[in-house]
Amino acid sequence: MSTAEYDVIVVGAGNAGLVAALTAREAGARVLVLEAANQEERGGNSRFSGSIFRAVHDGLDSIRPILVDPDENILARVSVAAYTRENYIRDWMNTSQGHPPRDLVETVVDRSFATLEWMRGHGVEWELTANKLFDLDSLDQVYALTPGGAIRVRHEGIGLVASLFAAAEAAGIDIWYDAPAADLITSGATVEGVRVRRPDRFEEVRGTVVLACGGFEANPEMRMRYLGPGWDLVRVRGTRFNMGTMLAKALEAGAQPTGHWGGCHASPQDAAHPPVGDLRLTDKLARYSYPYSLLVNSEGVRFVDEGEDQVFLTYAKTGSAILRQRGAVAYQIFDRKTAHLLEPRYRTGAPIEADTLEELATRLGIPGDTLTATVTAFNKAVASDAELRFDPISLDGLAARPEGQPPKSNWAITLDRAPFVAYPVTCGITFTYGGLKIDTDARVLDVTGQPMPGLYATGEITGDFFHHNYAAGAGLMRGAVFGRIAGANAAGRVGEHGRVRP
Repeated sequence: MSTAEYDVIVVGAGNAGLVAALTAREAGARVLVLEAANQEERGGNSRFSGSIFRAVHDGLDSIRPILVDPDENILARVSVAAYTRENYIRDWMNTSQGHPPRDLVETVVDRSFATLEWMRGHGVEWELTANKLFDLDSLDQVYALTPGGAIRVRHEGIGLVASLFAAAEAAGIDIWYDAPAADLITSGATVEGVRVRRPDRFEEVRGTVVLACGGFEANPEMRMRYLGPGWDLVRVRGTRFNMGTMLAKALEAGAQPTGHWGGCHASPQDAAHPPVGDLRLTDKLARYSYPYSLLVNSEGVRFVDEGEDQVFLTYAKTGSAILRQRGAVAYQIFDRKTAHLLEPRYRTGAPIEADTLEELATRLGIPGDTLTATVTAFNKAVASDAELRFDPISLDGLAARPEGQPPKSNWAITLDRAPFVAYPVTCGITFTYGGLKIDTDARVLDVTGQPMPGLYATGEITGDFFHHNYAAGAGLMRGAVFGRIAGANAAGRVGEHGRVRP
């Protein structure tokens, strides 16, 4: 068995891992990144992401300095309100029903914008999410960007990963591809390195370890075990390499499990989504314009409040609601009044159109009488002046409460103007919520609550950050903030002449 030595070993090569590696390298450490994928498929879930980063800011003027070559035409057509520390914490705690430890949340929130600036200094190109959820040319008013979802990476996940790999390579960080970590090397509670699985042998790499290799969302056995029936068959939005191997090995070594092990980020995806993410499409099969639709199941019945809140605060739980329907499929139905509001990603889909609801039901294979009854009852509950008050770019408070159906809290207008357009959708899992317990120094804690010397973690392998639901962009921000913390602290264990401090 061959052995190599580094100061810091980062397991995983997505956003969280590469940020950790770059930070450790800046501190003078000799750094190795282990990537389970080959070079063509590198980048983990980050490469499949829409790359929104949720950060505190004071509005558009405070964001401008980090934007790369901003399009003045777009800037003139959008507005961005300030996103305060208090609002960020509120959104996080509300979507997770108050469960996350506040010190972890505050660490991400308080370091969020400084982390964007640091990443900008390493070549990450920021832009506004102006064309993410709307085609701006379809609107005749200034588009008020959701403050917490206003910033993303140019070229989304592809651009994020390309920039971070370029920075890592320029910094002299070693990257091993086709090098899945198979186990931790331990001495009691102390972690001394990683065992790497090769086709014909194992290799040992010794040094301080940062785990940044994701959750177990690509592993159907673990999904079934922790998330429950039906989750073994769900579509995986991202990488096929997040099998939960090192999460399991860390737990076997004594790390403490924490968080919502029965929960995950799961969103509406095109029903034709492949079993795992396709790098040719990345996130382009997402179907997030459902607040302007009626979302019905295969029986023609509504089952969620489509307009409960801004889509960035509801989409990560709506996939789970779809999975609970018969056949794990549902249909987003729009009419002529709302079809122009579909986000650009819908262009990758094949809509089903009809001039009547009965004809649409036939084409969808759902009961026509039930669908018609559902829509009729909903339309009767819509306010008489709804079309005049409808405001697609903000919470308009335009509600409908049809008898025997879920309410629709915003954007409730009648579905009655042909042609009717439907998009079949299913559930796509992005990442899992249960994981390793860490402290605000990114140290992995053992089952007694003590730090495990030599072991840090960041990103989706960590638990207790999200429960039940999720605010868009908080995950990538969490990975980057704690990536910087983990990288700095891992490098800090290396003293003069490479001796490891306790």
